[in-house]
Amino acid sequence: MGRGKYKSKPTGRRQFSTPEDLLAGTSNRPRTFKQKEAEHVEEESEEASGDESGEESEEETSKKKGTQGIIEIENPNLVKPKSVKARDVDVGKTTELSRREREELEKQRAHERYMRLQEQGKTEQAKKDLERLALIRQQRAEAAKKREEEKAAKEQKKAEARK
Repeated sequence: MGRGKYKSKPTGRRQFSTPEDLLAGTSNRPRTFKQKEAEHVEEESEEASGDESGEESEEETSKKKGTQGIIEIENPNLVKPKSVKARDVDVGKTTELSRREREELEKQRAHERYMRLQEQGKTEQAKKDLERLALIRQQRAEAAKKREEEKAAKEQKKAEARK
């Protein structure tokens, strides 16, 4: 039978089991289907009994997965959530900061202090900046004065040329 171009999957070769195969038990159907069907039937029967199997279902939910149910391990690194009641809280007690948090706070405070001094012009960098600004202002003032003189000289020459 022609399958056409580039057919890699065996699409037209499905074999369905006949009733005789089913009775004989030689069906090509996967065995897991029967297991799933059996579990489904058991679940339905447990739901029907309901009240009687209530204790068993609680035990099943408390079971742990894998080897956790078999081996009890004390993990020293496991952090257990600590619940503190409102009446046990000490309001006056200050919390200790870790080294990193303390260093971060010191760094922020030092930066703020430096920026305040910078604004006031008391740091070395601020003094250098102010000197540079004063020099630039002086150069600009001289350049503006020179331009004014050149402009006045040009106008004077034009006025003399007209006469």
